[in-house]
Amino acid sequence: MGPVKVIVFADVTDPWAYIGSTRFERAAAMFSILTGEPVELTYRAFQVEPDVPSDGRLLLDALEERLGDRDKVDLVNAQVTAAARITGIDLNFEEAIEANSFDAWRLLTWADESGPGFQRDLAHQLWRGHFLEGADIGDPFALATRAALVGLDLETAEALLASTEYAEEVRKQVETGKALGIVQLPYVVVEQQWTLAGIQSQNDYVQALHQIYTDWKGTDPSPE
Repeated sequence: MGPVKVIVFADVTDPWAYIGSTRFERAAAMFSILTGEPVELTYRAFQVEPDVPSDGRLLLDALEERLGDRDKVDLVNAQVTAAARITGIDLNFEEAIEANSFDAWRLLTWADESGPGFQRDLAHQLWRGHFLEGADIGDPFALATRAALVGLDLETAEALLASTEYAEEVRKQVETGKALGIVQLPYVVVEQQWTLAGIQSQNDYVQALHQIYTDWKGTDPSPE
């Protein structure tokens, strides 16, 4: 029997997607340990703010301009920072740089075709770079460097980013997300039938996977 196939719609500039995806990955690993059933996870683009420029501005300044209220920005950041800490992620909003994620997703779509593990590793490199290390992931050099860090070819990454390669694929991914009515990330689709919208606890994700698998196969995958 093949692996349980899962698509996770996310964005590398969305902190809730980062936290929720990390929790889901851990839950999937736990589910596999408990049941012996492998989970094959693929990330797909859903740009929360597709019109955001990559202009090197600090994220907090850009958010304040969009929301018109620094207190509101600080409140949202406090909420997401607390949720991240529970997951073992120490966000650093002070140094985060606003970026459009379109080029990052072109790179991630290529990474998905490059072999198992590359896309996941690159997604986490980009999340860490954006939210923890003050990297500008709208910058082609920063993106290509992160790709090289996970074992992808630097020159190929640079050439891809200098072209329009995978642009159409990314647009299709985003349009698919819109057609699904996505409003919260991450948005998990299991075997093209079951969906889990928005951030959940790791334990809730494990339980959801068990329930979905039981519904799908008509059997409980838990060992005797």
